[in-house]
Amino acid sequence: QVQLVESGGGLVQAGGSLRLSCAASGRTVSTYPMSWFRQAPGKEREFVAVISVSGATTVYADSVKGRFIISRDNAKNTVYLQMNSLKPEDTAVYYCAAKYTFRDVTVVVAYEYWGQGTQVTVSS
Repeated sequence: QVQLVESGGGLVQAGGSLRLSCAASGRTVSTYPMSWFRQAPGKEREFVAVISVSGATTVYADSVKGRFIISRDNAKNTVYLQMNSLKPEDTAVYYCAAKYTFRDVTVVVAYEYWGQGTQVTVSS
């Protein structure tokens, strides 16, 4: 069993930056692809970014490409999301997720483990 705990959310002005962290416990996630999703009020949860086990492969949603960077430190069992040039439309609860394989990585129901989420609010 894997427990995921996100941190680093908060309130930031448009154009600012935040760094989210996702710490795993219970079992190492070094063999799992790891992702970030987000859910804005009244909207469905959407894919943000995924990183492969080695970190060599990353995929981003078009809406964040060029602004967000996903990374991982397998020794610390932690995944990060560096968010730059934030926009009000980035406001959402951000979730960390883990799955067994690098297939269907943008599909919410394909993930085995989820964190509780961290709120990110971007003011205009």
